[in-house]
Amino acid sequence: MPYISVESGALTSEQKKDLIERLTATASEITHIPAKFFTVTIKELPDENFGIGGKSIDEIKRNYKP
Repeated sequence: MPYISVESGALTSEQKKDLIERLTATASEITHIPAKFFTVTIKELPDENFGIGGKSIDEIKRNYKP
């Protein structure tokens, strides 16, 4: 059984629904495995629990300027 795991910050219910549907559809299309066999989990963890380059993700997001 194919398994897709996503780690993220807080997502809305609509974002989760869309993510699960689109990840499943794309993986099914690429692998030719029927969508009904895919399992998707979303692990939501606070951004302050992750760091990149010595800074927490929440700090990086606060200072991000596109």
